[in-house]
Amino acid sequence: MSLNAKFEVISFDDAEAALAAPETEGKPRTLVLFAGPDLAMGARAKALLKDAQSQLQRAASAAKFKGKAGSALEILAPVGLPVSRLVILGVGAANGDDADKPAKFEDYLALGGQSAARIEAGAEAFVLLDLPESPAEPAEAAAQFALGGCLRSYKFDQYKTKKKDDDKGGAIEAKLAVADADSARALVAGAAHTAEAVILARTLVNEPANVLSPAEFARRASELMKLGVEVEILDEKAMAELGMRALLGVGQGSENESRLVVLRWNGGAPDAAPVAFVGKGVVFDTGGISIKPAASMEDMKGDMAGAAAVTGALYAIAARKAKANVVGVLGLVENMPDGKAQRPGDIVKSMSGQTIEVINTDAEGRLVLADALTYVIEKHKPAAIVDLATLTGAILVALGQEYGGLFSNNDELSERLTKAGTATGEKLWRFPMGPAYDKMIDSRFADMKNTGGRHAGSITAAQFLQRFVGKTPWAHLDIAGTGMSSPANDINQSWGSGWGVRLLDRLVKDNYEG
Repeated sequence: MSLNAKFEVISFDDAEAALAAPETEGKPRTLVLFAGPDLAMGARAKALLKDAQSQLQRAASAAKFKGKAGSALEILAPVGLPVSRLVILGVGAANGDDADKPAKFEDYLALGGQSAARIEAGAEAFVLLDLPESPAEPAEAAAQFALGGCLRSYKFDQYKTKKKDDDKGGAIEAKLAVADADSARALVAGAAHTAEAVILARTLVNEPANVLSPAEFARRASELMKLGVEVEILDEKAMAELGMRALLGVGQGSENESRLVVLRWNGGAPDAAPVAFVGKGVVFDTGGISIKPAASMEDMKGDMAGAAAVTGALYAIAARKAKANVVGVLGLVENMPDGKAQRPGDIVKSMSGQTIEVINTDAEGRLVLADALTYVIEKHKPAAIVDLATLTGAILVALGQEYGGLFSNNDELSERLTKAGTATGEKLWRFPMGPAYDKMIDSRFADMKNTGGRHAGSITAAQFLQRFVGKTPWAHLDIAGTGMSSPANDINQSWGSGWGVRLLDRLVKDNYEG
């Protein structure tokens, strides 16, 4: 994957030497610095601005710039500096009690995104990561900063034939000056791989369904073989032989055949059980015979965000050569209301042997996951399973777009996921499960029905999935609020967020390597 931002790590000394030279003719120079209240800055930044202090003070006063986190001050042609633009980004107070203080790595992600938004393509740019208070782990902070900048710079515009007049296109390039350049370089290079993984997931979510069919998704996932990932693609005949009637029933109304993609990264001990990730990949969801309302149905091209996240996570894990065994399974279908489509009231037999009464054909994702979960347990016997799915609108009602919903049969796995979410900023909130909820999906005609009604919709969906995992430690992440139709923020201006890629990668890094 190509990135729209590149950060070259250099030392403070090298940055000061380069900035002492005049600008190259025809190539404007931008300098990005950081300040807290009262224009508090790091020592190196202060030294650079010694001849521009008076102008800086006047500009800050005129713009009412207070150094608040997320604010910015821009000065054109500053006196005493050989740069065309000076950008000062606010980082908040250095007081530890101030919530604006950039103390967590997600704050450095945000600073990276804010900086990238201020750097023009084609400019010679320098960023001095010299804050009023130095980070505890400066090399890791630099990596998170670069990651945030790369993620902010992503655009999905390949289908636009006309560009806006102010869109210069091209990638931004910046020299990132840090205190310990040698320590930061490897981590920043790793951050670029992580950005590529997230961008892969974002692009998959953003693609229209007339381009990204199940077969095309499978083809793109197979490109991970270049990184050493083993890829197996099961067609409908192979799935029918395995008894995957739940998954196949969802896609039987579409002209596009369903696929099951298995991605295997073997970086751990040969005898170590893998951790498994399973992704719902409904490339378009009309609702089937239980058809959705027309309003906003176009958003249902993103109903494969779970499978996109799993694909991106395997990319990230393989790109850094993780010392772990990881399996990713993608259930790829299209849910259409054709004459061959399954009907409400139909009963299907899953790969597990359990039967399912289809009450609502728009509760299709759990049918796909049921067979995918059974497959990964029977074929790979994982130490733990995490599935990701844009499964229910009810999770949006409960959590909005700030958290993903977490459901699990295992406290240790839940805690690990929650910690990984906190570390990456992809936060999770755990919901209850139990026998009373499970009874809501009992069927009069089959072993279970695929919906428990309006109440506790996200929980009953998770209870349905739990019936297919047995005693394997398992967690279900409902990402309907976080995986698509994303609100713009400092590190993402895209409709597709790539949410879950960094979370899963961090889960593996912290718990399953070595």
